[in-house]
Amino acid sequence: QVQLVESGGGLVQAGGSLRLSCAASGLTFRNYVMGWFRQAPGKERELVASISGGSARTYYADSVKGRFTVSRDNAKNTVYLQMNGLKSEDTAVYYCAASSRWYNPLYDYWGQGTQVTVSS
Repeated sequence: QVQLVESGGGLVQAGGSLRLSCAASGLTFRNYVMGWFRQAPGKERELVASISGGSARTYYADSVKGRFTVSRDNAKNTVYLQMNGLKSEDTAVYYCAASSRWYNPLYDYWGQGTQVTVSS
């Protein structure tokens, strides 16, 4: 079965950096768009960044542009989210997810999430 496993979350001071990883198994990884979502307490889940199967296309939410970078290594079936210049408002549970299409994506598979806490 498909498994997405996130890692790399933790507690960091404002202005610091974290790198999240999401290891995928059970799917042809290069055929999937990978997205990073986050959900803060009391807020709706939001798409933070996504990357197409061949890395040609990326998307970033306005709130993270210039600070976060999404990348992937198809040889390792892993997608990354490099987060720099972290702010307290970045505190959330971060999830990776997989979609079989870029346009009108439908994320069929989800990881269990990893907590990111930014202290001010």
